[in-house]
Amino acid sequence: MSEEKSHPTALEAPSGDVVSLTLSLVGKLLARSRQNPRKRMLQKLHKSLDAPAHRMFNAMQPGTYIMPHRHLEPAKDETILVMAGSMLFIQFTDDGEVADQILLQPGTETFGVDVAPHVYHTFVPLKPDTLVFECKTGPYAEESDKNVPDWAPREGTPEAEEYLLGLLKKLAAKANAEAEAVKAERGDEPDQ
Repeated sequence: MSEEKSHPTALEAPSGDVVSLTLSLVGKLLARSRQNPRKRMLQKLHKSLDAPAHRMFNAMQPGTYIMPHRHLEPAKDETILVMAGSMLFIQFTDDGEVADQILLQPGTETFGVDVAPHVYHTFVPLKPDTLVFECKTGPYAEESDKNVPDWAPREGTPEAEEYLLGLLKKLAAKANAEAEAVKAERGDEPDQ
């Protein structure tokens, strides 16, 4: 049995014309994400791959690797709302440099992002059981859903884990440097 069959990446949409979005539904999804080797799992709400709008919950655990990508061909807007946990949204330049990072947390000023099709991005869960609600233009075709740049390692490769770790170290070093610059500007004593 293939890993894809033994560890699905997405659960089919619940049936019915009205579907209650419950704590039980997302609780089961979060539990499945903890057991999945990818450390994440989708719960589709759209009933068909041809649906004009795709809506889903994405349950993620720290350490999952979502390849940097964009949705340019065909052009698809994407909206991401963090429902629980904490997530770092990272925007890249076309050549793979970090252009911006945004901390997304429920109950704070910034709890989500709306992303244009041409923007290379990824997101990294920072806390266990991070739950995201995503909306993206349909329809879905696996071969054209994501435009993955040459500079991004593919999921499941040995380079992917190393890339993710290096990206987080680079962002942490940048944050520390910015914090030190603020302290110096205020005249605070350097940390010993």
